[in-house]
Amino acid sequence: MVAMDETALIAAARAGDADAFGRLAGGYRRELHAHCYRMLGSVHDAEDAVQESLVRAWRGLGTFTTGSIRPWLYRIATNRCLTLIGQRSRRELPVDLSPGAPLTEVAWLEPYPDRLLGPEASAEQREGIGLAFVAALQHLSGPQRAILVLREVLGFSAVEVAAQLDTTVAAVNSGLQRARGALAQRGPRPGEPAPEDKIKNLASRYAAAWEAADVDAIVALLTDDATYAMPPLPQWFRGPAAIRTFLLDGPLTHRWRFLPAHANGQLAFGTYLWDGDRFAWAGLDVLRLEGERVAEVVSFLTPGLQSGFGLPDHVR
Repeated sequence: MVAMDETALIAAARAGDADAFGRLAGGYRRELHAHCYRMLGSVHDAEDAVQESLVRAWRGLGTFTTGSIRPWLYRIATNRCLTLIGQRSRRELPVDLSPGAPLTEVAWLEPYPDRLLGPEASAEQREGIGLAFVAALQHLSGPQRAILVLREVLGFSAVEVAAQLDTTVAAVNSGLQRARGALAQRGPRPGEPAPEDKIKNLASRYAAAWEAADVDAIVALLTDDATYAMPPLPQWFRGPAAIRTFLLDGPLTHRWRFLPAHANGQLAFGTYLWDGDRFAWAGLDVLRLEGERVAEVVSFLTPGLQSGFGLPDHVR
């Protein structure tokens, strides 16, 4: 029935029915947006890429032949992303910056609101937008990025990916091996996730420790090689001792409130700093866990970021 519905929508769209095309493309919009985010590391660039891709799909619908329209839409979106990758700076996190990189030229990786995936998103889909994974992808070449995401995240066959990228199956297989090797050197190896109740308990303890300015409690939740970064600031810290010193010298001299958030399929918090009258938006903390401990904190100190995550400007 789904295939018949799509076939009917394609026929109507090819006959000039814009509403039919909207319904057809709308069914894939969320997953295309997540795909473009993985490729580009930016929510805003992903939105632009999806918009342009759907316009091109509408205009080029006459070139579509048979079968599901999904691989064809991914072909258009992927090639649009590859064009943008060639035109723009790589998205970075402070821990991945090359030594001596001119900060005026740095484009920062952006966090991704889970709500954009939709309520029906699977655990695998949420895992596919993990911050460390997306950050590691940015250090692959555009074609390697595309091959790895299309094959291993989205599950397209080597034959399908070769058609989407106008290359050969041999080139796809070779590119996939190189991409896997490069990613293994950069990205953290995924561990066994903690049970949901354990994660909730950790989240409660972490927020309470911050709100109580209890540095010992915060540090006790960190892994031995935990990192703490604050884009767009370039400074970052590794290890409980360095993080402890930083927190005591800066953040924990202030009062905080933490609100639960949903970003990159990970534990996250909207953070609010006391301004003398109320707690005002400060940033979005995205945490990567290893078991029941915090292995990475990326605190995005971005004004206006709260609206995209459904968070308030102030809390009491």
